[in-house]
Amino acid sequence: MVRKHVTGPFVLPVRDLVHRPGEMREHTIEVAAPEKWGEGLVAVDQGEPVVVDVRLESVHEGILATGEVDTRFTGVCSRCLRDIAEDLQVEFQELFAYPGEEETDFEVQDDHVDLETLVREALVLALPFQPVCQPDCPGLDPVTGERLADGAGPQQSQPLDPRWAALQDFTTTNDDESPRTRG
Repeated sequence: MVRKHVTGPFVLPVRDLVHRPGEMREHTIEVAAPEKWGEGLVAVDQGEPVVVDVRLESVHEGILATGEVDTRFTGVCSRCLRDIAEDLQVEFQELFAYPGEEETDFEVQDDHVDLETLVREALVLALPFQPVCQPDCPGLDPVTGERLADGAGPQQSQPLDPRWAALQDFTTTNDDESPRTRG
């Protein structure tokens, strides 16, 4: 059987843990993201620092990886299209099964575990689907396309729908206290 050598920045040796239930090792990895992770309005850019704190525990079925990933994502606000950048922290836990033990997506290979796919999937799934620059972002003016947060609000000199023009000057401050009569 030909063994392929497992290498990469997210690959950790587990030779001292294999088939020794109860043994544990902790690692911290700081790596630049090898490619852009994410396809929506926000993503982790290629080269962005990714810090992984992971605990590898030997269990009967394989190596249990439990950890936390810290990085930063960038993109645009889904409401006003302003550029945004925010820190992202994600927890993960996955079993790397011994070869031939269980059917799983992750497997111990050549006495190593490769965390890259696990880390990438955890980060991409944690990215916001509709990111906002602030929780109460008002978005864009539907008529002018201007950011509502930048100005005083939508233009009030001209109603959006001419059928409502009669109500444009109506305010509750012009009401008097006199009783209303029906005519």
